[in-house]
Amino acid sequence: MGLLLSACGGLRYYAHVAHGQSQLLLHQRAVQQVIADPATQPALARRLELAQQARRFATLKLGLPDNRSYTRYVELGRPYVVWNVFATPRYSVDAVRHCFPIAGCVAYRGYFDEARAKGEAARMKGEGDDVYVGGVSAYSTLGWFADPILSSMLRWDDDELAGTIFHELAHQRLYVQDDSAFNESFASFVQEQGLKEWRASRDLPPLLGRDQAEDDGFTRLVLELRDRLRQAYANGGDEAALEAAKQAQIAAFRERYRQWRETNWPSDHRYDAWVAAPINNARLLPFGLYDQWKPAFAALFRASEGQWPLFYADVRRLAQLPKEDRDRELRRLAATVAVAPAPQA
Repeated sequence: MGLLLSACGGLRYYAHVAHGQSQLLLHQRAVQQVIADPATQPALARRLELAQQARRFATLKLGLPDNRSYTRYVELGRPYVVWNVFATPRYSVDAVRHCFPIAGCVAYRGYFDEARAKGEAARMKGEGDDVYVGGVSAYSTLGWFADPILSSMLRWDDDELAGTIFHELAHQRLYVQDDSAFNESFASFVQEQGLKEWRASRDLPPLLGRDQAEDDGFTRLVLELRDRLRQAYANGGDEAALEAAKQAQIAAFRERYRQWRETNWPSDHRYDAWVAAPINNARLLPFGLYDQWKPAFAALFRASEGQWPLFYADVRRLAQLPKEDRDRELRRLAATVAVAPAPQA
């Protein structure tokens, strides 16, 4: 999930984004037409019908925009729709930011072509930056276009498909320039709360909290590493000293991860490959972006007594505050939410 709009940069990038978006527009088909087509595989028809049910639920029950988004389908023929390039200076955990006319400044740059993304990453790495390239299955144009269902979105299970529709429509409902943590946390809260209500409406049992607790615990470990690296770089020194401090912190993180997993989740190895792969500053950037302020939005939703119109009105008031005041209020709200202990394996 993410955002893709024309960045303030070279004409080649403008042309690339325009071409990529135009290809989606040219190749999309009405979902109902795809479902009715005798050539459509039954499994695809079922998933698309489910997506349409989630789309209607989003409007009728969650108060999300009622437009043509997610009523059309595009078969991509590739695993991701875009690839995001993240970068940081070699001895900094702060992102090299890219500025967009509508979205504001964000911590990545998106490419419709994997080779172009890797080429940009190689260029930035050659200039001395840490880089990371991550595939994205869905993105929002913030309502500038009718965003389609993408074949890359169908790789997920039914819950993730429905939740992603809620998430991306939340971006269309409200978006604040230059505040990725606010935007993504808001959309992620709408996704999770919306999914709870969606499952209840279909007489499905609540999702178990165990997976979320493990995900949250791993995110905290990564954010702790980022904080430790920030402090190590702030301590200064020559390049050799900075590199030694960087590698020492990464090694210590791997040991903390090993102890955490063996203590809490000994039979679950979902993060082992991520931890074993090469780690640099840029690879840490996506963590925390989607959930930093989720507890604050949960508190706001509770204060709104679960009424979506009241909740959105409160969120909009927050969005209109200067960023410093907004962050202060978000911290206050988050502090009111009790954190439950992680379940043991």
